[in-house]
Amino acid sequence: MTLVDFSSSLISLFPPVVALGMAILTRHVLLSLGVGILLGACLLNDYSLFSSLDYIQGKVYTLVIEDGAINSWNMSIIGFLLLLGMMTAILTLSGGTRAFALWADKKVKGKKGAQLLSAFLGVFIFVDDYFNSLAVGSISRPVTDRFGVSRAKLAYILDSTAAPMCIIMPASSWGAYIMTIIGGILVSHGMTEYTPLNAYVALIPMNFYAIFALLMVFAMIIFQLDIGPMKHHEHSVSSGIGRNDQATELKDELDIQESESGRVRDLIVPIVALVIATVAAMIFTGWQSLQAAGETFSILGAFENTDVGISLIDGGLVGLLIALFSVFRQRMPLNIILKTLFIGMKSMFGAILVLFFAWTIGAVIKDMQTGLYLSSMAQGNIPVHWLPAILFVLSGCMAFATGTSWGTFGIMLPIAGDIAGATELALMMPMLAAVLAGSVFGDHCSPISDTTILSSTGARCHHIDHVSTQLPYALLVAFISLIGYIVLGLSDSVSLSLLVTLAVFAVICFGFRIRQQSQHKCSGDN
Repeated sequence: MTLVDFSSSLISLFPPVVALGMAILTRHVLLSLGVGILLGACLLNDYSLFSSLDYIQGKVYTLVIEDGAINSWNMSIIGFLLLLGMMTAILTLSGGTRAFALWADKKVKGKKGAQLLSAFLGVFIFVDDYFNSLAVGSISRPVTDRFGVSRAKLAYILDSTAAPMCIIMPASSWGAYIMTIIGGILVSHGMTEYTPLNAYVALIPMNFYAIFALLMVFAMIIFQLDIGPMKHHEHSVSSGIGRNDQATELKDELDIQESESGRVRDLIVPIVALVIATVAAMIFTGWQSLQAAGETFSILGAFENTDVGISLIDGGLVGLLIALFSVFRQRMPLNIILKTLFIGMKSMFGAILVLFFAWTIGAVIKDMQTGLYLSSMAQGNIPVHWLPAILFVLSGCMAFATGTSWGTFGIMLPIAGDIAGATELALMMPMLAAVLAGSVFGDHCSPISDTTILSSTGARCHHIDHVSTQLPYALLVAFISLIGYIVLGLSDSVSLSLLVTLAVFAVICFGFRIRQQSQHKCSGDN
């Protein structure tokens, strides 16, 4: 079928703007995404209802079957979600979750320690953002629940350590993907002084959003910076008002009877096995690709050519099998184990449904050519020193509207390279870094981003609660980063821009800290 072309029209923004606006105002994610999908389909098919419905059916079909074969990426993510749901339920049944929470009572020092545990796990488990959000959520949730940390805050910690760590680590699924794009840009512009890896490493100190998003997580924990809606969620949990998805324990949510003979290792060993098996599978599938191409094996080369989806499935299977071993060791009845596995699968159905809606609207937005329309705004007659800041903002808008940082990388990185090649080649690295940073920022803020959805899932937090509580922190870090890119464009000095950005970050954090202390003092006086 022939679709209407909106590549140069403001109308291309309507579906994502309507879906995002409705999601924020109504808090009904599926309804909002459904309206956005239907609106986009009607616009693309010239308001023909039957053609629009047929178009939507085709888009949903390609989420499962693409080019006559199973859509391996989407189905791998769904499979990993189901495996992790089953594994989490079995860890609860075995008593491993309970034992770990009791251990944490003795070892973790209060509410701040529980949050720091989550943040450090998020930093160290950096191979993939999906994996990070779900695995760290499984480990941290029993501890943060026990110490009265709201699920919204846990979701923020998961989301703001996952993508930022993945994007500054070359040995990750993100690093591999980005290096393949950057390699082509360097070749096309004759920049032989950089290899893709060297260029990637050079971009790390210029990725202000990723750096300061990570620092903001630790500042939030250490200085107790509960900003905006986060303050309400923390207060409702600490005062005993908040229940539902904020303070209810997992065993109550899933109706699973925990074993009292569980041990800490019943939780730790399956999670460690999950991490090791996933990384090993990523290296193995990468090695297979290198061997098929006749190339020499290297760890970095393996990560560049790995099959992330299959690796997640392999890691999930290993983790689930080892988790099952602990319940078989306790001689639990088979019918209880099978019931628990089904409960674990069922607990992920909501997240899977939201993902399907998000993927569908993503396909609609792609056909609306929203990304191309936004990217065309970067190619005007603009003073060169403003370009890093402008590219940061445009990439953020694109990732927010489309719900994908990877899709924004694919569109905006080559555009940034072409702009730098046509204006000032010396600003190539700052412009590429600005695109990377803006893409993560927009992805963080977007309710239709799969990473945002999976962070809500990992924390078992209401999705819109996560979006609304994370937004103030993301906007603050984006403002700080924007100042950094303005300084970087004007001075062409990474050190100066980092120093200025760090100073602004410190002033903002201490300003909020002083304000909170004065508010506490006033409330205490009253």
